[in-house]
Amino acid sequence: MAQRSTAWGAYRQIADALRGRIAAGEFSPEQPFPAESALSAEYGVARNTVRRALSLLTEEGILTFASGRRRLAGGGEHGMPEHRRIARDLSAQITGGTLRPGQALPSESTLTTEYSVARGTVRHALASLEGAGLVEARRGKGWFVRNSRSDGDPPLA
Repeated sequence: MAQRSTAWGAYRQIADALRGRIAAGEFSPEQPFPAESALSAEYGVARNTVRRALSLLTEEGILTFASGRRRLAGGGEHGMPEHRRIARDLSAQITGGTLRPGQALPSESTLTTEYSVARGTVRHALASLEGAGLVEARRGKGWFVRNSRSDGDPPLA
C-alpha cells in the first residue's frame, strides 16, 4: 500500500493550490466546482481534508454556494471576495442613511441566508466594519450601527 503524506497542514496546501487554479481561470464561476470525492482522488487525501480546504476557501469568499449544495468558483461580483461585498453593501446602507446610528443590523443568520455564505464570511465582513468604526457588537444583542465614528477615517468603499 502506498503511503500518502498527510501532514496536519495538508488542507492548507490544497487550499493554496485550488486558490491558484481558480485565479488562473481553470474553474469557471458558471460551472459547478469539482466534487469533494474527485478532489480527494486528485490530491490523494481523505475527503475530510478536501472538505477543510473547501471550507477555508468558502470562508475567504473564493468559493460560493449556488442552489442546493453546489459550490462555484469566484467570490460573487467580478471575483470580489464575499466578505468585502457584504461589508461594502452594509457600509453603503450606513453611509446612505438606510441603517441609522444605534439601529440593529440584520442578524448573522439573516445575512448568511441573504448572501448565501457561511457564517464566518458574515463575521469577517462585520469585523471589517467594526474595524472601520461603523458598527459595534453588543453582547447578546447583535450588531449595531455606531453612534459616532471615533477614528475619523472615511467609510469603506
